[in-house]
Amino acid sequence: MILKYMLQYPIDDLFHALAAPGRRAMVERLARGPATLSELAEPMDMTLTAVTQHLRILEASGLVHSFKQGRTRHCRLRIGVMDQVTKWIEGRKALLESRLGRLGELLEEDEAAEKRRHR
Repeated sequence: MILKYMLQYPIDDLFHALAAPGRRAMVERLARGPATLSELAEPMDMTLTAVTQHLRILEASGLVHSFKQGRTRHCRLRIGVMDQVTKWIEGRKALLESRLGRLGELLEEDEAAEKRRHR
C-alpha cells in the first residue's frame, strides 16, 4: 500500500508541502477534521488567494483532497499519504539506531580489549 503512494506522491513533494509553516498549520487543522477553505483561511494572516495557492501545493503532494460543493470548497487530509512520511522517517531512525547500536558494541569490545591488555 505504501509503495502505491510512493509511486503516486514522491516523498520530495510531501516534504516540500510540509516545508512552509502556513501549510503545516493547514495540515494540523485538517488533522482535527475536514474544513472548508474559508475555515482554513480564517486563522491565517494571508489572503484567500494565498491560502488557495498553499492548498494547491498540499493537493499536488497528495496530502489534501478538496472538492467543491456549490460555492464552497471542502478540504480533508489524506492520512494514507502521511503514512509515507512516517515510514520514511522511521526507516532513517531505525538505520541510525542500528548504527549507534553497532558503535556501542564496538566501543564495549574496545574497552574490554583494553582491560585485558592492562592485566
